[in-house]
Amino acid sequence: MPRKTGKKYTAALKQIDDKFYSLEEAVPLVQKIKFAKFDETVEVHLRLGVDPKHADQMVRGTVVLPNGLGKKIRVLVIAGSDKLKEATDAGAEFVGGEEMVQKIQGEGWVDYDAVIATPDMMRSVGRLGKVLGPRGLMPNPKTGTVTADVANAVREIKAGKVEFRVDKTGVIHAPVGKASFSTPKLVENASTLISAVVRAKPSAAKGKYVRSATVCSTMGPGVPLDVTSYNVTMKAV
Repeated sequence: MPRKTGKKYTAALKQIDDKFYSLEEAVPLVQKIKFAKFDETVEVHLRLGVDPKHADQMVRGTVVLPNGLGKKIRVLVIAGSDKLKEATDAGAEFVGGEEMVQKIQGEGWVDYDAVIATPDMMRSVGRLGKVLGPRGLMPNPKTGTVTADVANAVREIKAGKVEFRVDKTGVIHAPVGKASFSTPKLVENASTLISAVVRAKPSAAKGKYVRSATVCSTMGPGVPLDVTSYNVTMKAV
């Protein structure tokens, strides 16, 4: 991705001191230096000391942010007829069975933010890998999106459940709310996410686990975090 070098970005960058910040310092700074006219998403980026090429060093999980993400999440549930009402009552926007699979296959339909499937539908849903996989929407038991308890899964996603997964470069990127949130809510969300990633450290990972971390808004520069405490916490476990 090309580096943003516009005047507003440069002006924001100049307000970041050459030091590492605590979350309590970084979040209000991110809110102060944001410059886009829309309500930017605040994101956390963590560079980990793992090699994702090895299955035993993959870092992946989910966490429900205590203050949500500040946006409406559209949920699709693909389930058998006995679960459709349960999914609708829980708040899913789109509910169906085989007809939903056919719609996605035939039309490339992706007008939703999360997909939940019941185990009995996975044989059909498995055909959707080429459409859902690249968008990070493929249901997976590890993230709780393949489940018979569709109502609970829908409620968790609506409440602000975030999936994190290390990419091929060893970095995790995850949203933690909107810039318009109060500072304490953003700090709590970011802390919750980072703690979940720290707890997910694979046993095969050696050396420093959290190598660097930044907090930023959608358009703004990253504010570097002091990661010392995250690595000390891991040694103490």
